[in-house]
Amino acid sequence: MHTLSPASAPGPLIRTRHAAETVPAAHRRGHWREALSRTFGAVDMAIPEEVRSGTIRTAALGRVQAVTVESEPQFAHRTKRLIACADDEDLVVVKLLSRGGARVEQDARDNVVLPGQLFVYDMARPIRLALPEPFQTKSLVLPRAVLGLDESDVSRITALPVGSESAVGGILAPLLSQLVDTAETCPEPVGELIARNVIDLLTVLADEQRGADTTESPSGARVLLTRIRAFIDAHLTDPDLTPELVARAHHVSVRYLHKLFEGEGVTVSRWIQRRRLEECRRTLARRDATDTTIAGVAHRWGFTSASHFSRVFRAAYGQSPIDWRNSAADGWSARSRPAEPYQSALGQAV
Repeated sequence: MHTLSPASAPGPLIRTRHAAETVPAAHRRGHWREALSRTFGAVDMAIPEEVRSGTIRTAALGRVQAVTVESEPQFAHRTKRLIACADDEDLVVVKLLSRGGARVEQDARDNVVLPGQLFVYDMARPIRLALPEPFQTKSLVLPRAVLGLDESDVSRITALPVGSESAVGGILAPLLSQLVDTAETCPEPVGELIARNVIDLLTVLADEQRGADTTESPSGARVLLTRIRAFIDAHLTDPDLTPELVARAHHVSVRYLHKLFEGEGVTVSRWIQRRRLEECRRTLARRDATDTTIAGVAHRWGFTSASHFSRVFRAAYGQSPIDWRNSAADGWSARSRPAEPYQSALGQAV
């Protein structure tokens, strides 16, 4: 067993790829252990004496990492000692087993995971993960703060295999798989939107388990609302997106649709407008935003009137779209100025 720690802080790389076969055979095993621990957090690893092949691909979606691993058998153990010594974030891993078999132990659960099932584990508490045969996994690695659940809520869903027989699993597994498969090429706003919907579904899963623990029935309304929000995000660019269209696509009445959104404290139309404004604001803050007109950004995200867009943008954020874009451009300019000379020490103990 060897103890490895992840890098102390994420670097500027958005996408990384580790291929065991590209490393000289004498160093391959140590390189592979290091790559796995840098990706998922500090763990004790047991892997074959001779690592012949394996690939890790990662892509960043904001603070979320999309990871695909194809490898030979391996075993991981995160102990209390490692947790106490590690300086990595409290990470939560959502892992879909695409090929092979797995066994996961955490929070007094010890379960076998079958291909097509996903499971969650929390790096803030001890875990054992065994992958005893060649496998492929697709994972999202995210700080618990992004997930928005406290430790007790996360513990309800750890080491719990979730498959297509579950209402949430039937949505979550294919969505996660698609997100990880396309993360390297997916446009940034779209990838982050899909990641947000995956995270929302995890909170629904936690709610279902809370209901199971208290003999309450799972909330189908919460699952439906999450699906509707994902649908809205996927169709924000359509200027004809209306409550009527959303209701029709989900086979519910407009009245019931509005009832679902009562808990959000906003009408369906206002929700659509809010999401469009958020994406316009994000687009205008990009480094290349000066190459696009304000009207072009508004139309891209479904606003049919540039003047209406400017009014609602100012009402929401207290400044005009052009002022926001200019302030963001000033920030990019300041960050791109040459820094003072400095020396850096590179290297990581293996």
